[in-house]
Amino acid sequence: MSTMPSAPNTPRPSVIQLSIKEKAALYAAYIPLFTDGGIFIPSSRDYRLGDDVYVLLSLPDDPQRYPVAGKVAWVTPAKAQGGRTQGVGIRFPADEKSRQLKLKIEEILGSHLASEKPTQTI
Repeated sequence: MSTMPSAPNTPRPSVIQLSIKEKAALYAAYIPLFTDGGIFIPSSRDYRLGDDVYVLLSLPDDPQRYPVAGKVAWVTPAKAQGGRTQGVGIRFPADEKSRQLKLKIEEILGSHLASEKPTQTI
């Protein structure tokens, strides 16, 4: 009888529920610079670049929750300059569900995407 080697002790991805109720909040959190989209999540928890994060995302005026298995692509530390909110930027994976979610977010934002208003992101 052969035994399977045990999996390395990798931490399970953290699960974050993010409910965005207003278009302005979605605009401030959305990251269009990532090819497959991304979202900024306010958090005081310590994350590292590359950490896996599972996000359950709710969008304005949409009862559906969108599950996203993303990765931490940047970290805004506590007391960041410019009064930026502490948190993490999550990059959506390169898959069809993410492409659909990106289209949905950009459809909701519409002309807001071209705005010069500052966001929590880059």
